[in-house]
Amino acid sequence: MRAVVQRVRHAQVSVAGRLLGRIERGLVVLLGIAAEDTEADARELAERIARMRIFADQAGKMNLDLAAAGGALLVVSQFTLMADTSAGRRPSFTHAAPPARARELYQYFLSQCRAAGILTEEGEFGAMMEVELVNDGPVTFVLDSRRR
Repeated sequence: MRAVVQRVRHAQVSVAGRLLGRIERGLVVLLGIAAEDTEADARELAERIARMRIFADQAGKMNLDLAAAGGALLVVSQFTLMADTSAGRRPSFTHAAPPARARELYQYFLSQCRAAGILTEEGEFGAMMEVELVNDGPVTFVLDSRRR
């Protein structure tokens, strides 16, 4: 599982002009799911994201996690994160999980975030979405459940 995690001042996701999710201070997580990913990957990645100390404390140092900062999550599925761009000009998506399995793991990831007590908004799996955000910093991290 791969996640691009962006610290944001605010963000929202919509489909065809219909607002699906909106957060103020928090993290936008673009989530890609590989064919070999499991519930363990989703659990571990959700926990890592929830506990990342990437929000500033009173001294201005990145020392607070999402809960301590009073932030929320906006999670958007993004299978293109699993693209193989090593050959040619057209990306290959053979490493991405099949849609039905990816949907299951996406929902499981969301449930793990919510179980951690984090307000979690979401996009619509498989839809063409418009994601708007104001990156705070900018602070952006790439996490991979296979690189522990």
